[in-house]
Amino acid sequence: MLEAVMGVIIDLHDTGFWQDNTFKDYAAPIVRRGADGAREGILAGYGMVPQVRIPNGVKKFDTMNARSETLAERRSFSRAWKQQQLCLVPVISFDEPCYETGKAEWWSIAMADKAMFAVAGLWREWDGNAGPETSFTQLTINADDHPLMKRFHKPGDEKRSLVIVPRSEWDDWLDCKNPDYARTFLRHYPAELMTSWPSPRTPRATKPKAAPAADVPPAVNLDFGF
Repeated sequence: MLEAVMGVIIDLHDTGFWQDNTFKDYAAPIVRRGADGAREGILAGYGMVPQVRIPNGVKKFDTMNARSETLAERRSFSRAWKQQQLCLVPVISFDEPCYETGKAEWWSIAMADKAMFAVAGLWREWDGNAGPETSFTQLTINADDHPLMKRFHKPGDEKRSLVIVPRSEWDDWLDCKNPDYARTFLRHYPAELMTSWPSPRTPRATKPKAAPAADVPPAVNLDFGF
């Protein structure tokens, strides 16, 4: 499905397939602009700064999502943002906590037709003994006034939403060279074209490296039917 919808093939030689539900530091597919100008699909680690890259003695922090309002200031994201290292994160659905019953219940959010969609992201590469290692983050915007996304997160907390890039704008986003122009893409997707439903937390699959913290929810569902 990834090839059919986004026109990319990801080389999985010696990497294996990605998990359907993606957590912090898991490998997941992203699409970026390749050196030849075409779309390029690669596997990258979820979280701009992998936990293993955080120096000893520094308190662990999460970079799975990046607030659009502070992209240029946050050290974890500013260089990639200024260099316009933009990507698309292909998604089937993503999960958020809903407190409307008085307690946290996980809900899945997707397109109304359940089609694959793409979230705006940033990517970066790290030098290492095994060569460059790529990681990514997803961009978020305030959702206090969005008819659907304002239903999620704790009462009293600011509501946030991933930035969904319309399919007709995928190439325009990947081609952005100017941060000011890129910000015009950081807007809400129409609520009437989205849907949501209660979704009990999916058990984590066994991961070769250290597993994510127990309180981190699955962020995206990447079951493309392989």
